[in-house]
Amino acid sequence: MMKKFILLFLLLFTVLSNTQATEIINKTVNSTFSAYDSNKAMILYQQHCSSCHGDDRLGLIGPPLIPSSFKRLKPNAATLIIKNGRTATQMPTFSKVLNDDEINQLVQYIFTRPIATPKWELADIQKSHKTYFTDEVLSDKPIFKADMQNLFVVVELGDHHVTVLDGDKFVPITRFKTHSAVHGGPKYSSDGRYVYLASRDGWITKYDLYNLKIIADIRVGINTRNVAVSADNNYLLIGNTLPHSAVVLNADDLSPVKIIPITSQKGISSRVSAVYTAAPRNSFILALKDIAEVWEIPYIDKAVFVHDYQYEMPEYSGKKFSIRRMLLDNYLDDFFLDQSYRFIIGTARSLKAQNSRSKILGGQVFDLVKGKKIAQLDIAGMPHLSSGISWKYKNTRVIAIPNIRDGSISIFNMKNWQKIKTIKTLGPGFFMRSHAKSKYAWADVFFGPNKDVMHIIDKEKLELVDTLRPTPGKTSAHVEFTKNGDYALLSIWDKEGELIIFDAKTLKEVKRLKMSKPSGKYNVYNKTHLEEGTSH
Repeated sequence: MMKKFILLFLLLFTVLSNTQATEIINKTVNSTFSAYDSNKAMILYQQHCSSCHGDDRLGLIGPPLIPSSFKRLKPNAATLIIKNGRTATQMPTFSKVLNDDEINQLVQYIFTRPIATPKWELADIQKSHKTYFTDEVLSDKPIFKADMQNLFVVVELGDHHVTVLDGDKFVPITRFKTHSAVHGGPKYSSDGRYVYLASRDGWITKYDLYNLKIIADIRVGINTRNVAVSADNNYLLIGNTLPHSAVVLNADDLSPVKIIPITSQKGISSRVSAVYTAAPRNSFILALKDIAEVWEIPYIDKAVFVHDYQYEMPEYSGKKFSIRRMLLDNYLDDFFLDQSYRFIIGTARSLKAQNSRSKILGGQVFDLVKGKKIAQLDIAGMPHLSSGISWKYKNTRVIAIPNIRDGSISIFNMKNWQKIKTIKTLGPGFFMRSHAKSKYAWADVFFGPNKDVMHIIDKEKLELVDTLRPTPGKTSAHVEFTKNGDYALLSIWDKEGELIIFDAKTLKEVKRLKMSKPSGKYNVYNKTHLEEGTSH
């Protein structure tokens, strides 16, 4: 009965379509295809797309498939993505599953505007809010014995759970169920007691690692990118792709504080690519998918600090949560913040960028103090900046950037932004990790026939010194180090996956733990102390 109701709803959702959108689509599709059949398209969608993108097209593991989410995607490009899949995502190829006419039907379906634009407003957010415990009724000391700074939160996407792992004994402490598809990396309070989880479908969860309890839940959007925690532990900022908004929450109980519409000065709305906390600056940094701007939003009513820099921003109103807009050469889908939080190194991930050798699309360096671009990176392909890492090399600091289209790692001098070296790998990679106390950097080969490979790079020699293949045939990914850098934990990215612990010095395997697609693991100390070898 429920399935019939969903299908009936989707049929109404589709038939009441937008005429103008259909006319645009008809101009872009081959006239030899059969006429658009909403029933056929809906059935194809349910069979091949709904498990990742949702019955209502509002997104699950995959992004929303409605026209308001296609700011930079045209029907012809969507056709190619359905046929060939999409780099750096879980979008598979359908060229051997669907014929051209079926793909055309799906393209017309997803470009059909719903009867009403999906909304998730303050009233919806407030209605979803649930609190389970308060600090007053919970212990202010851990209820178990362990080094609380050496805990790991391991996200298991295979069955939507999180495991809390003892980083000394490598023994699970507890395991709890999460909302669907936790994404963007858990974030910690500065003392490591609380961890905040963001799911793809908009849920934010606060979990107490001392008491092993969920404190609060709230749904801030329909499709969410990630969460950031202010360094003073007072606020969270969450970036959404649907609706086009950023939501400020009170970190204590997750109650909503403010909704920030993501709109350019010309009135163009945008999805959020990512949000980060720039702790030394007392601000949040936002990357936007559909407008060529980067935003800085302070969370205190004071001047922004960057170590020994102190300055007033004329763009700021002087109040927290005001917006400093900075114009870019291109969209900022993906970026890296340096250790001082002064420089943003960013790149675009548009289809054009993927198919272009243009250096402008490769990467740009933006100075947050000067508020302008200062350098262009000589890098092609599709660099994955948010998984880049930096370390001290000779008399300078370098950044190493994996590439999710080319089999290479690019290393740049962060003083003059010149390329020092390109290291060839056995295929495109997604994650890099290291630790200040380790001589090695670990880089995966996430895509292609060598997805089971993990490369080891000597940080002093800037060259590959070993190649591991922990579980032949299964994807090796996302290494994270223990607090002191002695051990490296590696994920076997599979439904029937494992967490493998290696001695970080000898590179010998120490232990394996069965887990369900452990997509990432996050060490409390490394995250809260901004360890240079991990993502922030």
